[in-house]
Amino acid sequence: MRAVQVEEFGGPEVLKIDEVPDPVAGPGEVVVRVAAADVMFLDTMLRSGAARDYFPAEPPFIPGGAVTGTVESVGPDVDAAWVGKRVATPTAASGVSGGLPIGGYAERALAKADTLAAIPAELSFEQAAALVHDGRTVLAIADRAAIEPGQWVLVTAAAGGLGTLLVQLARTAGARVIAAARGEAKLALAQRLGAHEVIDYSEPGWAERVRERTGGVAVVLDGAGGEIGRAALAAVAPGGLLIAYGNAAGGFAAVDAESAAAQEVTVVTLFELTTPDTDWLALHQRAHAEVAAGRLEVVIGQTFPLDRAAAAHTAIGSRAALGRTLLTV
Repeated sequence: MRAVQVEEFGGPEVLKIDEVPDPVAGPGEVVVRVAAADVMFLDTMLRSGAARDYFPAEPPFIPGGAVTGTVESVGPDVDAAWVGKRVATPTAASGVSGGLPIGGYAERALAKADTLAAIPAELSFEQAAALVHDGRTVLAIADRAAIEPGQWVLVTAAAGGLGTLLVQLARTAGARVIAAARGEAKLALAQRLGAHEVIDYSEPGWAERVRERTGGVAVVLDGAGGEIGRAALAAVAPGGLLIAYGNAAGGFAAVDAESAAAQEVTVVTLFELTTPDTDWLALHQRAHAEVAAGRLEVVIGQTFPLDRAAAAHTAIGSRAALGRTLLTV
């Protein structure tokens, strides 16, 4: 089969199409004929070698931790009724708080039978691919945030895959939503999705202006991380909540614990959002149901064929990508 491999750490140009052996399903596994593969910012970090301290993948490897497609074969202990079904799933190597997000940029991918989510007829393979990671994560964030009607909620990285979903969920919960992003196109997208106000966080003093406008937001949903996430603390009202789930701006938010405590702000990191008992498959299925019912829009900003994986990584690295980026097979 054809697959994209990272042959050495480096820029997008190290992504090469190769012929590799077809995967074979072992116990508890299935082989998925891939229709679409999710492309994450994390994939670009793995490719560059920047994430080796957390994800020890060594070249050559096939990037990509989530796929959609049709089950082609099953392992010896897996229900054969899965064969032929449309599914969305993390790859077999991937895992929450563990595993490696690899194996997805290929014509076929291994997955674990217990992570398979059947795709509703109302969803395309592309929509479902955009939800494998984001759908379950966004609902875990929203459940923890427990947004109340009338609250001011600030969403950073608001035009990204998770951000676009959070803007909609916060609006549906009755919040007054401020979307923060970089550039007119991203701010316009956030407004279309329901943000009441938008602000460009490339401008100095943006967080202070948010606080002046709102008197302090009740909740920050930070998908940017880095200095943007740290700056967002200035926008939070006493007794507020900051959920730091993203690192698109370079690392998770460098929020000073003493400063947050002095402001009576509760800070929750991505790794604190859930417990070992979290039912990720149930969250995944809930996300499918929300989209199938028309209550949530999946924004897919750009898709690329498998042999243009380097272009997909370039789009993400340039910070120009809107919504989710996918590879189609």
